[in-house]
Amino acid sequence: MKPITRIVSFCVLAAWLAGCAVTDVHREERLSASARWAQLPIANYAETPQAGERAAAILSTLLHQRGIDQLTAAPATQPAGGLPQFDDAADLADALNWARGQGFQYGVTGSVEEWQYKTGLDGEPAVGLSLRVIDIQTGRTLWSASGAKAGWGYSTLSGTAQKLMSTLVADLPLQP
Repeated sequence: MKPITRIVSFCVLAAWLAGCAVTDVHREERLSASARWAQLPIANYAETPQAGERAAAILSTLLHQRGIDQLTAAPATQPAGGLPQFDDAADLADALNWARGQGFQYGVTGSVEEWQYKTGLDGEPAVGLSLRVIDIQTGRTLWSASGAKAGWGYSTLSGTAQKLMSTLVADLPLQP
């Protein structure tokens, strides 16, 4: 193999690996896009403040693009005293109780595991997250997907997150 061919092959492989996303998807059944959907809180396990809220904003747009028109965000709960509770499990439980009381069929939630720019010369964005669709009445997970993606040094964090989430949501088994 000629040296130039090796260099070109290495560059193509490196470019492909740098931009690829690792994803895992679980599908239980087809989901109705015309049903009432509740957007539940997304837990933030990353070190970046409000990463869950940022991911939720992107997710809302992507779900609307997929045809989910009846998507309503769960109201934020404020415990007595007005201070946030910083308890992701309690936030999700409160949102589920609200969604059950409102008669929603599906809830979409998840968690952010990574949401940062890597350290180093290039400072590439890196995102890792999981999404779930649950049956509001039973709490059973109907669909879940997890993924991680790193962008190039010139990429934005939100752009990298949007590309990853778009890939994950594209696997959502929707029927009209």
